[in-house]
Amino acid sequence: MIISTLIIAVSAVLFLYWFRYTCVLILSTRTTRDYSEEVATANELAFAEVQDLLGSAAAGDLDTLQQLLERDYRVVNDLMKRATDLRVGGDTLEEAMLRIDFRVMSVWYNLSRRYSLSNARTALDEMSQVVAHFANSCGKRAAESADA
Repeated sequence: MIISTLIIAVSAVLFLYWFRYTCVLILSTRTTRDYSEEVATANELAFAEVQDLLGSAAAGDLDTLQQLLERDYRVVNDLMKRATDLRVGGDTLEEAMLRIDFRVMSVWYNLSRRYSLSNARTALDEMSQVVAHFANSCGKRAAESADA
């Protein structure tokens, strides 16, 4: 019984490590052309500004930055859903993982903001990277559909 519990615990830890590493790896990849700025401008997204402000934002401003990222996330998800409805591309495993990662980082931000501003900023930074990744995907899908 103890060995089974230990194996399950170690497996869960290894799975979480794999999940976090994979998400960070996905977010660190760059495409040939970055469409995220164009999508941000066209849809009035604030994730780039949030990334710029994260280092200098006061503790009270972090909640505002999180709300901006949540709004951007909803907008970009809506854009991606419309692109999927138009048969431009489907939801990939990477996108599903990043959606989970965004929610996990949102929860981590809410837990850590009172105790560690550094962890809260890190969570917001990763959330902004997820939104930027999705914005780039939307722009890429739009460009592919225009070429087709």
